[in-house]
Amino acid sequence: MRAHHWFIAAFAVAAPAAAQEAQTQRPAALTRLIDCRAVQGEAERLACYDAAVAAFETAEQNNEVVVMDRQQVRRTRRSLFGLVLPDLDIFGDNQVDEVEGVSELETTIRSVREDGYGKWVFVLEDGARWRQLDSRELAREPRPGNTIRIRRAAMGSYLANIEGQVAIRVRREQ
Repeated sequence: MRAHHWFIAAFAVAAPAAAQEAQTQRPAALTRLIDCRAVQGEAERLACYDAAVAAFETAEQNNEVVVMDRQQVRRTRRSLFGLVLPDLDIFGDNQVDEVEGVSELETTIRSVREDGYGKWVFVLEDGARWRQLDSRELAREPRPGNTIRIRRAAMGSYLANIEGQVAIRVRREQ
């Protein structure tokens, strides 16, 4: 059997009550696969791997296990930027977010409108919707196609700069 160097991250799909346990233990399907390394005898080890891989594939197809590589984790973190989620630690800690550039987002506004209270609502190119929270006025009205930079601010809040203008406080809605 040839050794492959793959980065595989496996995450158990767990209910919030079991989230802490999921943080410290590997999914059973992955543990069975890894345990095959200790099986003595080539035929027995190969049979173990074949059975464990089949069980792992079935678990993945049934959404009992989710497998993501580092690039997929980065894309997922980016798509979730700004949403308030329970801390299940399935995508790593916040320090990793800072290293991997998820503390801010620079993208393009797909659509923009002003709500009934004079606050801006933006839909970004990835479909994320953000709403202005403060009453700060912009020198130039935002338009589709404008560049927007959203970054984390103090105490879980976010600031957005549109086309380099003064920052406005925003919140992600979806």
